[in-house]
Amino acid sequence: MTMAGKRVLITGGGTGVGADLARGFAAAGAEVVIAGRRLAPLQEVAARTGARALVADVTDEAAVTALFAEAGPCDVVIANAGAAESAPLTKTSLAEWNAMLAVNLTGVFLTFREGLRQMPGWGRLIAVASTAGLKGYAYVAPYAAAKHGVVGMTRSLALEVARRPVTVNALCPGFLDTEMTERSVANIMAKTGMEAAAARAALEATNPQKRLIQPAEVTAAALWLCAPGSEGINGQAIAIAGGET
Repeated sequence: MTMAGKRVLITGGGTGVGADLARGFAAAGAEVVIAGRRLAPLQEVAARTGARALVADVTDEAAVTALFAEAGPCDVVIANAGAAESAPLTKTSLAEWNAMLAVNLTGVFLTFREGLRQMPGWGRLIAVASTAGLKGYAYVAPYAAAKHGVVGMTRSLALEVARRPVTVNALCPGFLDTEMTERSVANIMAKTGMEAAAARAALEATNPQKRLIQPAEVTAAALWLCAPGSEGINGQAIAIAGGET
């Protein structure tokens, strides 16, 4: 497939899945715009992929509006920016709850809303959610609540655009082999005393294939949603998790 002539905007584009999405869409011929809060990692990805790097905080309405004004009309908008924290619910502050919802849910809302407002015609809105949007996990209730919200918003918005050449879908990977998961490993080690290998194995064990999902698998799914023949895929939450239920 080719994405030549298409502009793709990816939030959270400086690390992890976002960086790999930039690689994949640039390789397919798209004009890629990556956004994030930190300029340095964005510039590193831009140097490798030819993407255009723009600094923006997806939780800030004015910043998201300015982002799309500077990026220009985008054919594909991928709301990938996110963050994860873990704690028992009884030890979760309101500020921590609000922070998880702001970046993982409100950020997707603002990105989708502004992206759709300026979408020139044919378009794809893709949220990078999580299996935490499809099931529960202990100690990450705010994160799971936000990701469930993303799935609900995806399904609802898909119905609004169903008569247009636009689709809205969510990709729901399990534990990924990214920097975010390395932080989860460190957190498990700190709280349980596990060695790094055992902590990593505990995360791998959630996947029936006994492995972490690779960012390139998410990129492949996103490219498929943009390819001819994907027109009927709309309002779906697609698990990329080795059969985890």
